[in-house]
Amino acid sequence: MTQSEPTIAIETPMSNDMGAMIGELNELLLTLSPPEACYHMTPEDMAGAATTVFVARVDGNAAACGALHRHGEGIAEVKRMYTRPAYQGHGLGRRILEQIVTLAEREGYASLVLETGDRHPAAWRIYERAGFTRCGPVLDYPDSPYSVFYSRPLAASQETHK
Repeated sequence: MTQSEPTIAIETPMSNDMGAMIGELNELLLTLSPPEACYHMTPEDMAGAATTVFVARVDGNAAACGALHRHGEGIAEVKRMYTRPAYQGHGLGRRILEQIVTLAEREGYASLVLETGDRHPAAWRIYERAGFTRCGPVLDYPDSPYSVFYSRPLAASQETHK
């Protein structure tokens, strides 16, 4: 049986399947980093106006997610990137990241930043292939041996972000 072409859309993080996927992500992160180095957003946090959540679905099933979280001063952040194991290796994370970058550019952000773990080489590859470069701590994240930070300047649109 072949899978249908994945779809990626903006969705609420408050659905049951999104709650389950976010729970899986949280469990995975806690196996890779100590709790004090995990900066989870809850579905409720993600449902706020400052965050846009992208969900990839395959045959109607939530397969991957990622979010754009807006900060002040022209900075936006990539959050909650995750692809369920059964769907890894099909470019869903890359495609979601492209949607996040496109939205941030369209909204006029000057840069995108993110924090990821020190034991996530698959994530590093996705970010680096998308033009992100390693940097020092971003936003209010502490400098931690468990964190790896990335930033990427954006070709912001003509709109000015407030």
